[in-house]
Formats: sequence, structure tokens, C-alpha cells
Amino acid sequence: MKRSAYILMVLFFTIQFYACKKALEQPPLGSLSEPIIANKNGVNGLLIGAYAALDGMQGGDQALGGGEAWHASPTNWVFGSVAGGDASKGSDGADQPAIDPIANFYSDANNAYFNGKWKALFEGVARANNVLKFLARATDVSDAERKNLGAQGRFLRAHYYFELKKMWNMVPWIDENTVVFNQPNNTDLWPKIVDDLKYAYDNLLPTQSDLGRANKWAAGAYLAKAYMYQHKYLDAKPIYDLVIAQGTTSSGLKYALNEEFEDNWRPSRENNPEAVFVIQMAANVDASGPSNANNGDMLNFPYGDGSPFSCCGFFQPSIDMVNHFRTNPATGLPYLTDYNNFPIKTDMGVEADEDFTPDAGTLDPRLDWTAGRRGIPYHDWGIYPGKPWARDQSYGGPYGPKKNVYWSETAEVDGDQGTWAPGTAINYSIIRFADVLLMAAECEAQVGSLDKAQSYVNLVRARAANPVTWLYKYEDDHDPGTGFSHEPAANYKINQYPLGNFLANGKDYALKATYYERKIELAMEGHRFFDLVRWGIADQELNAYFSYQGSITSDVRRGKFVKGKNDYYPIPQRQIDLSQAQGAAVLKQNPGYN
Repeated sequence: MKRSAYILMVLFFTIQFYACKKALEQPPLGSLSEPIIANKNGVNGLLIGAYAALDGMQGGDQALGGGEAWHASPTNWVFGSVAGGDASKGSDGADQPAIDPIANFYSDANNAYFNGKWKALFEGVARANNVLKFLARATDVSDAERKNLGAQGRFLRAHYYFELKKMWNMVPWIDENTVVFNQPNNTDLWPKIVDDLKYAYDNLLPTQSDLGRANKWAAGAYLAKAYMYQHKYLDAKPIYDLVIAQGTTSSGLKYALNEEFEDNWRPSRENNPEAVFVIQMAANVDASGPSNANNGDMLNFPYGDGSPFSCCGFFQPSIDMVNHFRTNPATGLPYLTDYNNFPIKTDMGVEADEDFTPDAGTLDPRLDWTAGRRGIPYHDWGIYPGKPWARDQSYGGPYGPKKNVYWSETAEVDGDQGTWAPGTAINYSIIRFADVLLMAAECEAQVGSLDKAQSYVNLVRARAANPVTWLYKYEDDHDPGTGFSHEPAANYKINQYPLGNFLANGKDYALKATYYERKIELAMEGHRFFDLVRWGIADQELNAYFSYQGSITSDVRRGKFVKGKNDYYPIPQRQIDLSQAQGAAVLKQNPGYN
């Protein structure tokens, strides 16, 4: 199944090749002629290309439109997780220095990361628009096929514009009918994004025959998410009700939480009931490099003495984020407001030849599927060694990323060493069912249904509390090949919120608990910064993060978030320069960046 996305790409380029060959047999036209593209096969080829743009990649180590692969990573590890306090940039201060001003919120519009992301997303928009443009001219497409193909095209366009909206707020709207492409960025995009998602929700099939294609319920979850970003909770609620309950339909489709948390990052298990809409990654299928294997995250593997990965030491879980996983030993619940008063023991400054005993206190078991910690099994690669796998511990901290890292037993299949840094076959979940449940919990809390909000949060916590989903020690700590024992790797204790807890403590408490749960469940998955902005608490949370984390590591000591400015990133200066018309720029810079 993992290779199907690559097979679809091959089909797309095969269509293009034969289309070009046929065109060359006719008088030169300068481009593919409409009869070649404006038919069912041509439109399907264009649609495959629009899906292919989801990972932001082209051949080798390049992002769509040029630039480095990591500029356009679909996981938003820089823009969503590092900028959101989930993670330190990692590596050392001299490597990829353009990330530092993004993480600390002093970047200007000339930062290459912004331009790379902008170009990759607008390439996706252009491909989705081509699907819609040529579908309208195709005559060999049935009404049912037209609805399904058009709905997929509009779903994808909505996704790319959703990403653009999150990043920059005001960007130009370009659709299949646009003929003048130098458009101003003065249009409210939400109604247009919602229109596309509504059309997709109304017209997509409940299930699709090809792996990775959007279905009705993915569109519903995305539509509800768009409403949540606009604080339209009463519009979002009935959609979440249907998406969560739709498992009883005759389609047989049923979304659910995986029994095991880590199955979301095991390629052999990840196209599963929790996968609502994911980007399909495939390793070892591109001779020029891991362009189909999430090379936007190719820098994000532990690196140093003894590391089995070829590069590069970025994306280290922050100390602040790890501290969120402490639980109260009496209740098994998190410390919602003062978690940093109960810090998890680290090996900061501890050399490899010095003794270190991991934290003995009670912890949420999701921690050890999220962050590599000294003294704890690192999947099946062995015990995480701590400082030797951190390029500069004083800069990025002691921890290593884990959700994006494949296992040793499947490294030949799931890892891609086709170039100087690893690729991975681990899919990226744009939306997974835990995300849906926690969004729905937030929605219920906002409309006053506190018991229902608690029930959704408790579903997520119940999965984490199931011992089958915990990490266990090796039978022999010195030999991971002996397999895992029956002894938990740490002192795990997690409970559900007691009956009536949210209702008794009120709406503000319910929202705080839901926000906290979202933080730990979705940690390192690229959501955090955008969540903080839409909640209106980015200044409070991030400035507190800079104060705490900056007292320990040197990477965020310049950090300062300014509300009203840093809620959105600066429009890339290169794009403003390219928009010149009659001596003036058509694109306008975001507030605070002039």
C-alpha cells in the first residue's frame, strides 16, 4: 500500500510523457493541447499531481518551486512545532541559522524559509486549479465521476489555502477562472475555503478506492476545523457529531483510536482507523533521493557518536514540552498550570561515561513515544544514550525526536538512505482521529456541553492509559535484540478525568484541560503554534516558554512574541517584489513587518 502514492505519480508522469509525445507529432503548440488533457484520463493525471504536491517535494532534495526540502515540509516542524515551543531547533547554532529568528520571532520577510513554503503551497493551489479547469472541459466524464473528481480538486485547494491562511492570513485568491495572476492579498479567504470544503463534504464518496484520496468524512473533519479557526462553534458541532458517529453507516468505514498509540508512526500499521487524512510517504522509490519519503524532515534524526542515522540532529523536543508529561502521583492527571514546578529529570551536562538514572516520578506514557530520553529504549535501536546524540546539548537540550523515526527491524524498508540524510516511509497525518476528538471536545466546551467535552478527552486518555500502548524495557538493556520485557520503561501513571470533573470546575477549566490534552497528544506534529494563535493565548504561552526554556538552553534566549504582529508570518519579500505593477507592489506586507 505504501508504494501506491508513488505508482500514482508514475501514472501522472506517464500521461504527461505520452501527451508530450503526441503533441510533438503535430505542429508545435508550445504546450500540451486541450484534447490531450481535457478528458477523464488527463484530469485524473492532473489530480494525482495535485495530491503529489501535498508533501511539498520534487526530485532530490528540492522543495516545489525551488529551495531546500525542509523549507516546505508539510509537517510544519519549523512553523508549527519549533515556533510553538514543542521543540528546539536542535543541532547547533551555526547550522540552518535561518530557523533561529523564526523560533524567536524576530525574523524579517527575507527569510528563505517563508519563500520556500509560499511557493510550495501555491504550486499545490495551481495543480488543484488545473484539475478543476480541465474537468469543466472534459466530455467523457459521468456526472458521478465529475462530482467526485471536482470535490477532490476543491478539497485539495482548500487544504493548500488553509495552510496559506494559517501562515500569512491575507494571501491572493487564485482559482480555476483567474486569468490575471498578480492579484492583491486583500480578500477574506475563509468563505472561499469553507465553500470548497462544503462542496467536498457534500460530493465526495464515503470511501475511495485508492489509498490516500480524500473522502467525505475527511472533508467533514476539515470543514469543522475551518469553522473552529473562525470560532464558529455552532457550525462545527453538528459536523463533528456526524464524523465521529459515522462508523455505523453502510459503508463499513469506522474511525477510531488505534489500540496502540505508536501505530500512528509504524508504516506497516499506519493506514488504519485513526488515519482521517494523511500524506502517503514511500521510501526507496526515487533514485535521486528520498523525495517521496518525507525529505522535508530529513534533518530531524539524532546525530552524533554512535547514532545509526546519517544526519542531522534537528527538531529536539523541548524541556518545557517534556515537562507537560508529568502526572500527579495521587490522581494520574496532569499539572495544568504549574507543570514546570514538577520538572522531569534530565541529563543536561551529564557525560556519556557518567552514571544517570532516569526520572522515577509518575509520567504520562505518551512521553516515551514522543521524546528520546537517556536511559529509556529508543524504539528498538537500543537505550537512548543522551549527550552523545545531541550536537550541542547546551543549545538544543537533551532530548531526541521519536515520532518521525523508523524502527531498526524495518529500517531497510521504512528508511531511505538514498542521499546524505534519511528519508522515512512514516506517513504524516494532516488529520487523525485523536485530533478530531480533541477539536470536538473543544467545540463542546465552547458551546457549554462540558460533560461531552470531558467524554471526548477521556477517550484519548483512556487509550494512553491502556498498558498495551506503553513502552517497555528490553529483556536485556544491553541488547535490544532480546526484545521487550513486561516491565514498563518508566513509572507510568495516567487516569481519566473523574465523572463530572469538567462540569464541576466550569468552562475555563474544561478548555484548559482540553488545550493541555491537545498539547501532549499531538506534540511534535506541527499543530502547536497555530493552536495557540487561534486560541488567542500565544503571547502568554510562548513568552512563558521563552522565560523557562531560555533559562536552560541558549537557543531561545532572544525569544519574544508580540501579539498583533507575530500571530502571522511576514509575507515573503521576494513575492512582494515580484508583484510590482505600474511601479507599486500589489502584495501588501502583514502588520508590524514594514
